[in-house]
Amino acid sequence: MKNTSIALASLVLLAIILAYSSMYVVSEQEQAFVTRFGKIQGEPKIKPGLYFKLPFTDDVRRFERRTLEWDGRPSESITQDKKTIRIDTYARWQIDDPILFFEKLKDEDFARSRLSAILDGATRTAVSKHALVEVIRSVPREEVLAVDSNQTTMDQEQKLHEFIKGRQKISDEILRESKPKVLEFGIKLLDFRFKRINYSEKVQAAQFTRMIAERDKIAAEFRSKGQGGAAEWLGRKLKELDRINSEATLLEKVIRGEADAEAAQIYAEAYSKSPEAQEFYRFIKTMETYEKVLSEKDMLILSTKSEFFNFLREMNPTPAAPK
Repeated sequence: MKNTSIALASLVLLAIILAYSSMYVVSEQEQAFVTRFGKIQGEPKIKPGLYFKLPFTDDVRRFERRTLEWDGRPSESITQDKKTIRIDTYARWQIDDPILFFEKLKDEDFARSRLSAILDGATRTAVSKHALVEVIRSVPREEVLAVDSNQTTMDQEQKLHEFIKGRQKISDEILRESKPKVLEFGIKLLDFRFKRINYSEKVQAAQFTRMIAERDKIAAEFRSKGQGGAAEWLGRKLKELDRINSEATLLEKVIRGEADAEAAQIYAEAYSKSPEAQEFYRFIKTMETYEKVLSEKDMLILSTKSEFFNFLREMNPTPAAPK
């Protein structure tokens, strides 16, 4: 009885193991097919659900149904106008035919290496057929940087080159050319884009120097025009200042002349009124003359007949000799 129970339990366990080994689940994120001793059995299972296989002899190969990413390594390429640039690209792809994918590539890692070979080659070919401006621009721009409306030389130097295709159309062209090539591996290429475009490290230093020189030239033209404007305004200021000074000097002379005439008239009227006033006026004028002519360090030698001496003697009469 005990041996029978053990045998029955063993049969149940074996049945469970066989049942578990003969079933597999495909999720909505994947697609799968069965291989028996390395040979593909039946069609791939794309719809999610529970499926069956032979236990122990069949293997389930699972592949992604979702969109996968390819991120290319940055590489250098030469444009049609002989500019060396560094390009970084990326793409989106799907496993369209899992059986063909398995037969040609086996797994996703090898698939990415094949994508790199195809897309990098197509990118270098496309870039070499176009000028640099075609690769870096997608939207035409007609407006250019100008210092002012009178400047023509700077406008011509700064004017952006015209382009025919642009970066977006070149990306689409690479995508169209690469799609048939990757279909041979069961891959569907969904999208391709330029992630980053830059000058190579060897060229960047020279390009930065040229850009700095161009900016310095523009700055020098701004400074030159500013200095010219400053000189013009300074000239206007000096001219206006000279005009104001001339008018003020003229007005000063007119006022001073009128004042001198009025003072002379007052002096004349006062002088003609009485002999005392005349004498006083004469005395005042003489004192003013002394004040202007003589200083503390001057020595004056006068004749007894000079008017200066007479005034001094009148101001300081000689004391009478003692009797």
